[in-house]
Amino acid sequence: MQVSFDNCNNVNVSDVVVTAPEDSPNTDGIHVTGTKNIHISSCVIGTGDDCISIVSGSQNVGATNITCGPGHGISIGSLGADNSEAFVSDIVVNGANLTRTTNGVRIKTWAGGSGSAQNITFENIDMHDVENPIIINQNYCDLKDKPCSTQPASTAVEVKEVRYENISGSSGTEVAVVFNCSMPHPCQGIVMRNVSLVGEGGAPAKAQCNNVNFGNNIAADHVSPLCAAPPTAHPTDLIITQFVHHPHP
Repeated sequence: MQVSFDNCNNVNVSDVVVTAPEDSPNTDGIHVTGTKNIHISSCVIGTGDDCISIVSGSQNVGATNITCGPGHGISIGSLGADNSEAFVSDIVVNGANLTRTTNGVRIKTWAGGSGSAQNITFENIDMHDVENPIIINQNYCDLKDKPCSTQPASTAVEVKEVRYENISGSSGTEVAVVFNCSMPHPCQGIVMRNVSLVGEGGAPAKAQCNNVNFGNNIAADHVSPLCAAPPTAHPTDLIITQFVHHPHP
Protein backbone atom coordinates (compact mmCIF):
# COMPACT_ATOMS: atom_id res chain seq x y z
CA MET A 1 0.00 0.00 0.00
CA GLN A 2 1.18 3.51 -0.73
CA VAL A 3 -1.41 5.51 1.25
CA SER A 4 -3.73 3.65 3.62
CA PHE A 5 -6.69 4.70 5.78
CA ASP A 6 -7.60 2.04 8.33
CA ASN A 7 -10.59 2.56 10.67
CA CYS A 8 -10.63 6.32 10.21
CA ASN A 9 -13.52 8.79 10.26
CA ASN A 10 -14.11 12.17 8.59
CA VAL A 11 -11.13 12.30 6.22
CA ASN A 12 -10.37 14.62 3.30
CA VAL A 13 -7.64 13.65 0.85
CA SER A 14 -6.80 16.01 -2.01
CA ASP A 15 -4.07 16.80 -4.52
CA VAL A 16 -2.07 13.66 -3.78
CA VAL A 17 0.27 12.18 -6.40
CA VAL A 18 1.12 8.49 -6.02
CA THR A 19 3.55 6.62 -8.27
CA ALA A 20 4.89 3.07 -8.22
CA PRO A 21 6.32 0.83 -10.96
CA GLU A 22 3.68 -0.66 -13.23
CA ASP A 23 4.92 -4.18 -12.50
CA SER A 24 5.06 -3.80 -8.71
CA PRO A 25 2.59 -6.04 -6.80
CA ASN A 26 0.55 -4.99 -3.77
CA THR A 27 1.08 -1.30 -4.35
CA ASP A 28 -2.47 0.05 -4.06
CA GLY A 29 -2.32 3.81 -4.48
CA ILE A 30 -4.96 4.75 -1.90
CA HIS A 31 -6.39 1.94 0.24
CA VAL A 32 -9.51 2.46 2.35
CA THR A 33 -10.61 -0.09 4.95
CA GLY A 34 -13.05 0.21 7.84
CA THR A 35 -13.29 3.93 7.19
CA LYS A 36 -16.34 6.19 7.16
CA ASN A 37 -16.93 9.61 5.66
CA ILE A 38 -13.85 9.98 3.47
CA HIS A 39 -13.56 12.16 0.37
CA ILE A 40 -10.70 11.69 -2.09
CA SER A 41 -10.30 14.40 -4.72
CA SER A 42 -7.94 15.64 -7.43
CA CYS A 43 -5.46 12.79 -7.07
CA VAL A 44 -3.11 11.42 -9.73
CA ILE A 45 -2.25 7.76 -9.24
CA GLY A 46 -0.06 5.38 -11.22
CA THR A 47 0.83 2.04 -9.69
CA GLY A 48 1.13 -1.72 -10.13
CA ASP A 49 -2.12 -2.48 -8.30
CA ASP A 50 -5.44 -0.72 -7.68
CA CYS A 51 -5.32 3.04 -7.97
CA ILE A 52 -8.00 3.18 -5.27
CA SER A 53 -9.18 0.14 -3.31
CA ILE A 54 -12.17 0.25 -0.96
CA VAL A 55 -12.66 -2.78 1.27
CA SER A 56 -14.77 -4.07 4.12
CA GLY A 57 -16.21 -1.76 6.74
CA SER A 58 -16.02 1.34 4.54
CA GLN A 59 -19.05 3.60 4.28
CA ASN A 60 -19.78 6.97 2.71
CA VAL A 61 -16.72 7.11 0.48
CA GLY A 62 -16.43 9.71 -2.28
CA ALA A 63 -13.82 10.02 -5.02
CA THR A 64 -13.81 12.91 -7.50
CA ASN A 65 -11.46 14.09 -10.24
CA ILE A 66 -9.24 11.00 -10.13
CA THR A 67 -6.55 10.29 -12.73
CA CYS A 68 -5.57 6.61 -12.79
CA GLY A 69 -2.98 4.82 -14.86
CA PRO A 70 -1.11 2.62 -15.01
CA GLY A 71 -2.73 0.33 -12.48
CA HIS A 72 -5.65 -2.01 -11.86
CA GLY A 73 -8.30 0.69 -11.83
CA ILE A 74 -10.71 1.78 -9.10
CA SER A 75 -11.83 -1.25 -7.12
CA ILE A 76 -14.34 -2.10 -4.44
CA GLY A 77 -12.92 -5.21 -2.84
CA SER A 78 -11.88 -7.78 -2.78
CA LEU A 79 -14.58 -8.73 -0.27
CA GLY A 80 -15.47 -12.01 1.44
CA ALA A 81 -12.16 -13.90 1.24
CA ASP A 82 -11.92 -17.11 3.30
CA ASN A 83 -15.72 -17.21 3.74
CA SER A 84 -15.64 -13.94 5.68
CA GLU A 85 -18.39 -11.37 6.13
CA ALA A 86 -17.90 -7.99 4.46
CA PHE A 87 -19.91 -4.80 4.11
CA VAL A 88 -19.38 -1.63 2.09
CA SER A 89 -22.01 0.97 1.23
CA ASP A 90 -22.62 4.48 -0.03
CA ILE A 91 -19.71 4.75 -2.44
CA VAL A 92 -19.63 7.47 -5.13
CA VAL A 93 -16.94 7.78 -7.80
CA ASN A 94 -17.81 10.95 -9.72
CA GLY A 95 -15.25 12.10 -12.26
CA ALA A 96 -12.32 9.90 -13.23
CA ASN A 97 -9.97 9.42 -16.16
CA LEU A 98 -8.42 5.97 -16.58
CA THR A 99 -5.73 5.23 -19.17
CA ARG A 100 -4.30 1.80 -20.10
CA THR A 101 -5.34 0.18 -16.82
CA THR A 102 -6.15 -3.51 -16.45
CA ASN A 103 -9.59 -2.63 -15.07
CA GLY A 104 -11.76 0.44 -15.05
CA VAL A 105 -14.36 0.44 -12.29
CA ARG A 106 -14.51 -2.93 -10.59
CA ILE A 107 -16.38 -4.74 -7.81
CA LYS A 108 -14.75 -8.02 -6.79
CA THR A 109 -16.02 -10.50 -4.21
CA TRP A 110 -15.02 -14.05 -3.32
CA ALA A 111 -17.50 -16.89 -3.66
CA GLY A 112 -18.44 -18.27 -0.25
CA GLY A 113 -18.34 -14.93 1.55
CA SER A 114 -21.32 -13.07 2.98
CA GLY A 115 -22.47 -9.51 3.56
CA SER A 116 -23.14 -6.85 0.95
CA ALA A 117 -21.76 -4.15 -1.31
CA GLN A 118 -24.56 -1.70 -2.00
CA ASN A 119 -25.56 1.81 -2.98
CA ILE A 120 -22.59 2.36 -5.28
CA THR A 121 -22.33 4.94 -8.06
CA PHE A 122 -19.78 5.28 -10.86
CA GLU A 123 -20.44 8.35 -12.99
CA ASN A 124 -18.76 10.83 -15.34
CA ILE A 125 -15.85 8.55 -16.17
CA ASP A 126 -13.59 8.47 -19.25
CA MET A 127 -11.73 5.28 -20.22
CA HIS A 128 -8.84 5.06 -22.64
CA ASP A 129 -7.56 1.62 -23.72
CA VAL A 130 -8.77 -0.01 -20.49
CA GLU A 131 -8.84 -3.82 -20.55
CA ASN A 132 -12.00 -4.30 -18.45
CA PRO A 133 -13.80 -0.95 -18.30
CA ILE A 134 -16.82 -2.16 -16.28
CA ILE A 135 -16.63 -5.35 -14.26
CA ILE A 136 -18.44 -7.03 -11.39
CA ASN A 137 -16.96 -10.38 -10.40
CA GLN A 138 -18.67 -12.29 -7.59
CA ASN A 139 -16.42 -15.27 -8.30
CA TYR A 140 -13.09 -13.53 -7.74
CA CYS A 141 -10.10 -15.71 -6.92
CA ASP A 142 -6.47 -14.69 -6.54
CA LEU A 143 -4.87 -17.72 -4.91
CA LYS A 144 -1.25 -18.15 -5.89
CA ASP A 145 -0.31 -21.19 -3.79
CA LYS A 146 -3.32 -23.44 -4.46
CA PRO A 147 -6.00 -23.76 -7.14
CA CYS A 148 -9.27 -21.90 -6.84
CA SER A 149 -12.37 -23.96 -6.09
CA THR A 150 -14.45 -24.90 -9.10
CA GLN A 151 -17.48 -25.79 -6.96
CA PRO A 152 -20.32 -23.26 -6.92
CA ALA A 153 -20.71 -21.58 -3.53
CA SER A 154 -24.08 -21.33 -1.81
CA THR A 155 -23.24 -17.94 -0.28
CA ALA A 156 -21.87 -14.71 -1.68
CA VAL A 157 -21.33 -11.08 -0.80
CA GLU A 158 -24.49 -9.55 -2.27
CA VAL A 159 -23.98 -6.80 -4.84
CA LYS A 160 -26.95 -4.48 -5.22
CA GLU A 161 -27.99 -0.97 -6.15
CA VAL A 162 -25.04 -0.17 -8.40
CA ARG A 163 -25.37 2.68 -10.89
CA TYR A 164 -23.20 3.39 -13.95
CA GLU A 165 -23.89 6.72 -15.66
CA ASN A 166 -22.10 8.89 -18.22
CA ILE A 167 -19.24 6.48 -18.87
CA SER A 168 -17.46 6.54 -22.21
CA GLY A 169 -14.25 5.53 -23.91
CA SER A 170 -12.41 2.52 -25.26
CA SER A 171 -11.62 -0.98 -24.11
CA GLY A 172 -8.24 -2.59 -24.64
CA THR A 173 -10.06 -5.85 -25.47
CA GLU A 174 -13.21 -6.78 -27.37
CA VAL A 175 -15.21 -7.20 -24.14
CA ALA A 176 -15.99 -3.92 -22.37
CA VAL A 177 -18.61 -4.99 -19.82
CA VAL A 178 -18.45 -8.08 -17.59
CA PHE A 179 -21.07 -8.96 -14.99
CA ASN A 180 -19.97 -12.31 -13.56
CA CYS A 181 -22.52 -12.57 -10.77
CA SER A 182 -23.49 -15.36 -8.40
CA MET A 183 -26.26 -17.79 -9.29
CA PRO A 184 -27.70 -18.07 -5.75
CA HIS A 185 -27.23 -14.34 -5.12
CA PRO A 186 -27.51 -12.46 -8.45
CA CYS A 187 -26.46 -8.84 -8.78
CA GLN A 188 -29.57 -6.79 -8.00
CA GLY A 189 -30.73 -3.37 -9.12
CA ILE A 190 -27.92 -2.65 -11.58
CA VAL A 191 -28.64 0.61 -13.41
CA MET A 192 -26.83 1.77 -16.56
CA ARG A 193 -27.45 5.07 -18.33
CA ASN A 194 -25.46 6.86 -21.03
CA VAL A 195 -22.73 4.25 -21.27
CA SER A 196 -20.79 4.23 -24.54
CA LEU A 197 -17.76 1.98 -24.85
CA VAL A 198 -16.02 0.75 -27.99
CA GLY A 199 -13.83 -2.31 -28.27
CA GLU A 200 -10.21 -2.77 -29.14
CA GLY A 201 -9.15 -0.62 -32.08
CA GLY A 202 -12.55 1.10 -32.20
CA ALA A 203 -14.47 -2.06 -33.08
CA PRO A 204 -17.93 -2.62 -31.57
CA ALA A 205 -17.55 -3.80 -27.99
CA LYS A 206 -19.19 -6.85 -26.43
CA ALA A 207 -20.70 -7.61 -23.03
CA GLN A 208 -20.52 -10.82 -21.00
CA CYS A 209 -23.30 -11.09 -18.44
CA ASN A 210 -24.25 -13.75 -15.93
CA ASN A 211 -27.03 -13.58 -13.31
CA VAL A 212 -27.78 -9.86 -13.43
CA ASN A 213 -30.98 -8.09 -12.43
CA PHE A 214 -31.20 -4.68 -14.10
CA GLY A 215 -33.18 -1.93 -12.44
CA ASN A 216 -33.81 0.05 -15.62
CA ASN A 217 -34.48 -0.44 -19.31
CA ILE A 218 -30.89 -0.41 -20.50
CA ALA A 219 -31.95 -0.71 -24.14
CA ALA A 220 -33.74 2.65 -23.89
CA ASP A 221 -31.13 4.43 -21.80
CA HIS A 222 -28.29 4.74 -24.34
CA VAL A 223 -26.13 1.82 -23.25
CA SER A 224 -23.53 0.19 -25.50
CA PRO A 225 -22.57 -2.60 -25.41
CA LEU A 226 -25.74 -4.30 -24.21
CA CYS A 227 -26.06 -7.61 -22.43
CA ALA A 228 -27.99 -10.19 -24.40
CA ALA A 229 -31.40 -10.82 -22.83
CA PRO A 230 -33.55 -13.96 -22.82
CA PRO A 231 -36.45 -13.50 -25.26
CA THR A 232 -39.11 -13.59 -22.52
CA ALA A 233 -37.43 -11.13 -20.16
CA HIS A 234 -39.26 -7.96 -19.23
CA PRO A 235 -37.10 -5.00 -20.33
CA THR A 236 -37.13 -3.33 -16.91
CA ASP A 237 -36.34 -6.47 -14.92
CA LEU A 238 -33.75 -8.42 -16.87
CA ILE A 239 -32.16 -11.52 -15.42
CA ILE A 240 -29.26 -12.59 -17.60
CA THR A 241 -28.50 -16.20 -16.78
CA GLN A 242 -25.73 -17.18 -19.12
CA PHE A 243 -22.49 -15.79 -20.43
CA VAL A 244 -22.40 -14.47 -23.95
CA HIS A 245 -19.14 -16.02 -25.06
CA HIS A 246 -17.10 -14.34 -27.78
CA PRO A 247 -13.80 -16.24 -27.99
CA HIS A 248 -10.76 -14.44 -29.27
CA PRO A 249 -9.71 -15.49 -32.77
